[in-house]
Amino acid sequence: MASLTIRNLDERTKAQLRIQAARHGRSMEEEARTILRTAIEARQPVAGGKGLGTRIHEHFAQLGGVELELPARSSLPIPAQFEGE
Repeated sequence: MASLTIRNLDERTKAQLRIQAARHGRSMEEEARTILRTAIEARQPVAGGKGLGTRIHEHFAQLGGVELELPARSSLPIPAQFEGE
């Protein structure tokens, strides 16, 4: 197990940590570990979670979409011609 030392922690924060730890029936050290673990896990993507595109689609899907009629292609695209080819 790794060790971590937190320097320059103000007394007010330390006192609040002590009170919160007591409320949860834990030591200050265990409370700090729990807070850090929770903060890190909250930022991690959920395995099997939805991707950004899916989440955006779901967010705006309720607004409905726009169905456009696309005209049939009348000719094939012409590739670009560069000098020296």
